[in-house]
Amino acid sequence: MGAICPKNKHSKARRDSRRANWKMSAPNLVKCSKCGALMMPHRVCKACHSYNKKEILPAAE
Repeated sequence: MGAICPKNKHSKARRDSRRANWKMSAPNLVKCSKCGALMMPHRVCKACHSYNKKEILPAAE
């Protein structure tokens, strides 16, 4: 009762075509507006620690 019982067998092509959309995409990178380094959008730059041309974290020494 309540168990999943398919009435017909799905082919391997149908199964594999359904799984074909599970691919990874490359991360979207933009240039930092302050230093020009590549960074992920809407995040603090790891090179200069700034966001939207404002310094967020003090510079590490």
